Amino acid sequence: MARIEADLEDLSTRARIRDAALRHFGEHGFGGASIRGIAEAAGVSSGLVRHHFGSKLALREACDDYLIKTVRRINDEARTDTMLADVNPVAAAQAALGPYQRYLARALTEGWAAPLFDEMARLSEEWLEEVDKARPDPPFASRKARATVATAMSLAVPILHQHISRGLGVDLASPEGAHLLAMTLLDIHSHPMVTPEAAAAMREGLEKLRDKSL
Repeated sequence: MARIEADLEDLSTRARIRDAALRHFGEHGFGGASIRGIAEAAGVSSGLVRHHFGSKLALREACDDYLIKTVRRINDEARTDTMLADVNPVAAAQAALGPYQRYLARALTEGWAAPLFDEMARLSEEWLEEVDKARPDPPFASRKARATVATAMSLAVPILHQHISRGLGVDLASPEGAHLLAMTLLDIHSHPMVTPEAAAAMREGLEKLRDKSL
């Protein structure tokens, strides 16, 4: 019993350090963050941080891994919950990752968290595979390309958090803001702004511009 309690305490300490690191990396970036600063934020010693994670890089990787698992969990829930069956997992994951907006903003703009981005793009590609089956017009961009760009567009929300909150008139971190964002994304995705005919004409024009530049 004592061993089990010790293991649980160890896991709790590791999670507390990870959560503190998510906040600290978000505030200071990877270059400006330090083991000492993370330890102070977690209320533990620097030695304990190194005991659990070894290095600042390994700790950052653990943060990414935690967010990847969160995204996968949201994706699984969306696939099993009939009310969420038609929701893009990237959009659903965006809502779940709300508390980690500052970390995401830093990670994405500074060029790290590649495994997280790639996993979200992969899940988006799976979602598009289902959507494409009911699509009346055949897509002219590859599924991987569309998934990659759609993921980037979705993840722009945490980067532009302050601007979007100002434009919507409500903080995205609040329940009201999260709801308004979800409803807005739903409206955008459910009502295409370009008809298939207009898209075909635009595509033809783009092809001509490309041919001229070759």
